[in-house]
Amino acid sequence: MTKKAYVFPGQGSQFPGMAKELYDNSSTAKALFEAANEILGFRITDLMFNGTEEDLRATNVTQPSIFLHSVIRAKEMGDEMQADMVAGHSLGEFSALVAAGAISFEDGLKLVYQRAMAMQEACELAKGTMAAVLGLEDSVVEKVCGEQGGIVVPANYNCPGQLVISGEYSAVELTCEAMKIAGAKRALILPVGGAFHSPLMEPAREKLATAIEATEFRVPTCAIYQNVTASAVTNPMEIKKNLVAQLTAPVKWTQSVLAMSNDGATVFTEVGPGKVLQGLVKKICGDVEVSSIG
Repeated sequence: MTKKAYVFPGQGSQFPGMAKELYDNSSTAKALFEAANEILGFRITDLMFNGTEEDLRATNVTQPSIFLHSVIRAKEMGDEMQADMVAGHSLGEFSALVAAGAISFEDGLKLVYQRAMAMQEACELAKGTMAAVLGLEDSVVEKVCGEQGGIVVPANYNCPGQLVISGEYSAVELTCEAMKIAGAKRALILPVGGAFHSPLMEPAREKLATAIEATEFRVPTCAIYQNVTASAVTNPMEIKKNLVAQLTAPVKWTQSVLAMSNDGATVFTEVGPGKVLQGLVKKICGDVEVSSIG
């Protein structure tokens, strides 16, 4: 029996003009976007539809923009979206939770905006960055990170041969050189504002924990494979705990996709802007069917 997995993208999939066609062609979508403008207290739709790449790169704009595009697209699909399981990459985990009914649209947007602001503040407290390491086994990347001074850790297990590291700027720079010596095809600093999914996000984790604790979570309509555990979760308390831990823990995307495949997923559909995740899924599980709904 075919099982369907729906996956939701994270930061980096934004683009100028995102979701404008959705807004223009769907009254359901338009109403939700206008509700989002009210909740946020500014017209994020103006930035999404007419802003530059630079405008969309600000964390407090990027994260809610991607969330809104993904969630509103999922809601507009209605009964067409018959998910057997869901997952999201980093920020996308919030989109997945709303799509699966674990949290409301309004609460999800508020949490995403609070997460973005808390992460921005944490970035300003310590100079951190991230780097993509290509062409090494995960175990080698983990070993090299462990041998370095300063804070540098594996952050995103994106697919075999592609692992993103995160930490203090100087430590990441030195680790990139060490990765090249260890045989990496490439090890390059990414154009991001901070060290996401590393210990440098601890101040943000503490702030988000308070907000998540105050939010009502329900049992989702299907299992969510969370970044922290890479396993199926349906218990609301466990979902909360994993969501808080996510800010300082690595995104186990490779492991999550493998777990979904092992649990019977044969069709993976990416919902939201871009097509990054369907590419990663195909590299992780070459025998599954992939598509995107943007």
